[in-house]
Amino acid sequence: QVQLVESGGGAVQAGGSLTLACAASGSIANINRMGWYRQAPGKQRELVATITSGGSTNYADSVKGRFTISRDNAKNTVYLQMNSLKPEGTAVFYCNANLRASSSDYFRVYWGQGTQVTVSS
Repeated sequence: QVQLVESGGGAVQAGGSLTLACAASGSIANINRMGWYRQAPGKQRELVATITSGGSTNYADSVKGRFTISRDNAKNTVYLQMNSLKPEGTAVFYCNANLRASSSDYFRVYWGQGTQVTVSS
């Protein structure tokens, strides 16, 4: 069974940094795009950043220049380095991956369970 497990969330003061990690495990044949999304209290889930298997990245305007997404294909892991964090960035961060399980002929999107990031002023 394929699972995505996030780690690295926590509490930090404004201006601080955190690095999130998300590892995909199970019988995986291929992983295409991986990404990070966040959901603040009372708001819809929104895209933060994505990265393709070839390393092409895409960022939300609100995080450009402060966040960096990267991945280790050998470890099926995606990272999100977050610098200069702001209080309005408090949210639950979710990773997702478009992947094909070994038992399937098709790609589908999997989600992690989420990790809380709290930024205090």
